[in-house]
Amino acid sequence: MDHFELKNGELYCEDVRLAEIAESVGTPVYVYSRATLERHADTFRAGVAAAGDVHVAYAVKANPNLAVIHVLAGRGCGADVVSEGEMVRALAGGVPPEEIVFSGVGKSAREMVAALDAGIGQFNIESEVEGEELSAVAAARGKRAVAVLRINPDVDARTHAKISTGKSENKFGVPISDAQAIYGRLAALPGLAMRGIALHIGSQLLTLDPLEEAFVKVGELVAALRADGHVITHVDLGGGLGVRYKEGDDPRWPDEYGAMVARVTADWGVTLMFEPGRVIAANAGVLVTRVIRVKPGVEAPFVIVDAAMNDLARPALYDAWHDFEAVHPTGKRFVANIVGPVCETGDTFAMHRDIDVVAAGDLAIFRSAGAYGATMASFYNSRDMVPEVMVSGSEWAVVADRIPAAATVAAERVPDFLKG
Repeated sequence: MDHFELKNGELYCEDVRLAEIAESVGTPVYVYSRATLERHADTFRAGVAAAGDVHVAYAVKANPNLAVIHVLAGRGCGADVVSEGEMVRALAGGVPPEEIVFSGVGKSAREMVAALDAGIGQFNIESEVEGEELSAVAAARGKRAVAVLRINPDVDARTHAKISTGKSENKFGVPISDAQAIYGRLAALPGLAMRGIALHIGSQLLTLDPLEEAFVKVGELVAALRADGHVITHVDLGGGLGVRYKEGDDPRWPDEYGAMVARVTADWGVTLMFEPGRVIAANAGVLVTRVIRVKPGVEAPFVIVDAAMNDLARPALYDAWHDFEAVHPTGKRFVANIVGPVCETGDTFAMHRDIDVVAAGDLAIFRSAGAYGATMASFYNSRDMVPEVMVSGSEWAVVADRIPAAATVAAERVPDFLKG
């Protein structure tokens, strides 16, 4: 459930007309629903509670807006971060440092130092060489880095290839076949306090089977590590639960997921950690856009909107589907192509899509845009950076300004050697 609904013939976010926001802020603009974020966070936490001692760390990469992080911190979520910048955002959004997990395959020494100095709760080590570097950095500062080892279980998540992370050819984690030996060597290093295992096999999973297959492998590894004398207190199961983007998508609910996890991990005796992102944020946001014009086409008309691939990159990157709806629907439908104004054929949101009839000047939305939307935006084609708005009941506020592309000129210069 989300809180973007038709009332009196037009779309609202909670108790605010989307048209009111568009008229005040301009378009394109992302709009987030606080009530939806809170509901999704509460539903996820309640679902996994069946597994016992759990820790939920919101995956900041899904939507790093400070207001979003603040809302979720208020619902008891920690943060899963993959860069120093995301860590800074998590802290600024109100997440206690001990509730932060630092993931990511490319942590730099500088980022390790910053995270150690901030006092984060856990590092997810992605390779033996990374563990050795973290050990040296921590020991040099007279500290011990609390850490787990991320394994690659070689499980096909059955999702899009570009968001699959648990197959042997993916760059993440260490091969599960090597994990026992690597863990033993890392546990012996100064500066590391190894306490468990982590994994994450992919994103937008619509079935639990791959997750269960991976978790069973992890359970066997935990038993083997304990047999070697290691104390295993934490297992990070990652994220990956999918959401409904289009009709026909049938995602698993958090309570189904929690029941599976509780069954598979019943005898592990550990704190289970989770890194939900998309499942909390995706359907809590929409991208509001305005139709520039409708251009006749050979097979179908082109609906040209003022949002583009630099504002919402997922369709261009992954051929991803986002439902397109008029803010003031008339009930009439037509088949059209939805495209943006960027000078790329890839700046296409949908082809031959059955949609609400729209005309020049009409407002529309792309649904399920709260995750991997604004965070992946750019200044491409020297277009402005899209703003973001948060709605809470009948109140709303801009939570990220529109940044004019012209502002980037101030960060650039023509060197003297190019001047005649």
